[in-house]
Amino acid sequence: LSNSLSPGASTTNTVSSGTVHRAFAACHSIGLPPIGRYCLGGPPAIRVPAPAAGKGFKTVAVNHISYQVADYAKTRDFYADLLGLPVMKDTGSQCFLVLDGSNTFLIPRNAPAGVTPPRVDHIALTIADWDAKAVGRELERRGLKPEVDTENSFHIEDPNGYDLQICGEKMTPQTA
Repeated sequence: LSNSLSPGASTTNTVSSGTVHRAFAACHSIGLPPIGRYCLGGPPAIRVPAPAAGKGFKTVAVNHISYQVADYAKTRDFYADLLGLPVMKDTGSQCFLVLDGSNTFLIPRNAPAGVTPPRVDHIALTIADWDAKAVGRELERRGLKPEVDTENSFHIEDPNGYDLQICGEKMTPQTA
């Protein structure tokens, strides 16, 4: 990689010791030059967060999106008919709509009383190299208060309070 900074700009985010600094890589990926921990050249400047101490995870797929609707059956029929999504695990109040040939699925479910649909309940992301104990320890170390959902997943809150489910690769429509 080459640094695309304008003349006279900081070059602190270039290749160093064989690794690309986080800000440089993030800015480069969206075609903007980095200055310190910010990407410049777009409205507004994009702040690149400092890396957390410790190893993060490698996300490999969207596992599923769970959302609450007024009429799950109407939603189920819409997606199955329009997009040909196979229906699995239909309980009468929710079902799994599987993207064919993958382990990615949608979960439309009837909204509980007091919730105004439509509302995304949570998004689940699959990470590589699942080790429940190691993942749980890392989430706790980061102060994220993981809640066990299955042997292959935890729920946490993102910085906005949004429910994020982190899953291992064995969390599939068949095992969820």
